[in-house]
Amino acid sequence: MKTALITGTNRGIGLEFVRQYAKDGWRVLACCRHPAAADVLNRLSAQYPSQITIHSLDVANHPQIEQLSQALSEQTIDLLINNAGVYPADHGDAFGKTDYAAWAHAFEVNTMAPLKMAEAFIHQISRSHLKTIITITSKMGSIADNRGGGSYIYRSSKSAVNIVMKSLSIDLNSNRIIAVLLHPGWVRTDMGGPNGLISTEQSVIGMRRVISGLRFEDSGKFYAFDGQIVPW
Repeated sequence: MKTALITGTNRGIGLEFVRQYAKDGWRVLACCRHPAAADVLNRLSAQYPSQITIHSLDVANHPQIEQLSQALSEQTIDLLINNAGVYPADHGDAFGKTDYAAWAHAFEVNTMAPLKMAEAFIHQISRSHLKTIITITSKMGSIADNRGGGSYIYRSSKSAVNIVMKSLSIDLNSNRIIAVLLHPGWVRTDMGGPNGLISTEQSVIGMRRVISGLRFEDSGKFYAFDGQIVPW
C-alpha cells in the first residue's frame, strides 16, 4: 500500500487530496493544526479507519515538524504533498499598506515549511518506491505571468518557494527523489473564494493525474493542474 503525507488537510484542496487518495486505496497521513476541530476530516477518517490517520501539525512550528518525523521514523512515505498555505488579507497587502508581520508569517508557512518538511522526512521518502515531493504553489508566484501587480506578500512567498523547490530538485538528484511544483488552478475554496473557476475535486483529479505520470526527468518542473508547464 502506497503512503502519502499531506499537510493542510482540514479543508479545501488538502481535504480533497485525502479523500481521493484514501478512496483509491492509499494510506494517508493527514496533517492539520487542530484535528479536534476538523469535523469533515474526522468523518472521512471514520469512513476509512484503516487508511487515514490524523496528525496535529502546524507547519510554521519547526520543532513540531521534527517531533512528527520522529514519531513516524519507521514509516515509508511515497508521496509528500506540501499543501498547507496562507493568503493574507488584501488590506494588508497593498502598496503603502503592507503588513510586514503577515509577510513574515506567509514566508514561514508558504516558503520555509515545505523545505523543512523535506528535510525532516527525507529518510522516510528516500526508502519509498515513488520518492516524490509535491509542493502546491500558484501562478501568482510566476514572474512571467504577473500582469496585475499587487499581492506582494502572497506572490513573493510563492516565487520564493518555487526557487526553493527547484534547488531541492537539484540537491536531491543523487537520491533519485522527484520534487515538483503544482499550480492547482483558481479553485473554489475558503482561500480561493466563491468565484473560482474549478472545484476542489476537478483540481485534485488533475493534479493527481500529473503526479501519477511524473518521471525522474520531470523533477524541478512547474506544472498547472491540467499538465501544462507554467512559466517561471
